[in-house]
Amino acid sequence: MAIGLPHLSTDQIAAFVELARQGQIRGTADVLGITEQGVRNRLLALEAQLGVELYRKRRGPRRAAVLTDQGRRFLPHALSFLERARELCLAVELETEGREIRVAASQYLTRYVLIDVLQAFRTEAPDIHVRVSTMNEREIEDAVLGDPDVAFGLAAPYESSPELVYHHLFSMGWSLICPRRHRLAGRRRVGLDVLARQPLILYERGSSGRQHVLDAFHARRLAPHVALETTGTETIVSMVEAGLGVSIVPLLPSGVITRGRRVEVRSITDPIRPIHSGVLLRRGETPAHATERLIEFTRARFAGEPALR
Repeated sequence: MAIGLPHLSTDQIAAFVELARQGQIRGTADVLGITEQGVRNRLLALEAQLGVELYRKRRGPRRAAVLTDQGRRFLPHALSFLERARELCLAVELETEGREIRVAASQYLTRYVLIDVLQAFRTEAPDIHVRVSTMNEREIEDAVLGDPDVAFGLAAPYESSPELVYHHLFSMGWSLICPRRHRLAGRRRVGLDVLARQPLILYERGSSGRQHVLDAFHARRLAPHVALETTGTETIVSMVEAGLGVSIVPLLPSGVITRGRRVEVRSITDPIRPIHSGVLLRRGETPAHATERLIEFTRARFAGEPALR
């Protein structure tokens, strides 16, 4: 047979514990932010449920001991009750927090990597909703550092920040893309000295990719002719198709970026630092359970693809 339990509330128990600390109703009311009568009502309700007197109610000068003998015996149990209530709330929070994850990602990684990852992740965790904000690399780092709602960034780090932790996912090399029938399309490999004389379409300022390309030209003491700048690889490919120039872009081994497009892909003879892409997290912060689940899922997607590393 089920044993009947008194109907105790955390408000009642908290009022009792605070009364034991303050020694008077007025001080208890001030700490709890309620009226003195509100404190009395909670205490009387608690005593009614327990069937004992917990504190002395005589008005007048403050007594040395406000709690009765039953109250003193009940106090450690009341403290344990509140602590257990906090643990229960924390357990519920751990189970439910982070069900919506906001990710800041570059256009490139959103378009060619993250969409496929999220499509598979939805099957794995349909109860977790992911919001993606598309930014350039510098904006991503700023967002992770300055916006607590951003769970993590997915990008090629623009510059090393001591307040961020980078977890590597994969790397990509660089290739030339040019329009079909362009005179460079007849070559298998092209040097930066040749490309310096061509109208180049580059990523916008604030992009890691742009900086890597410019550093390679400067290492050869070359000054490239930058004809156009834009934010995303998809737009660059369209511009090259339209004959507005040539470009140097990182390409995935699958060929998905240029497949079916009216462009030619050629190798570059000179070294350009590869694009390292991965997860950016705030240093010292433990991700929520749902966030950690998405990060681990993303890592696993690339663990078996050595061609990207």
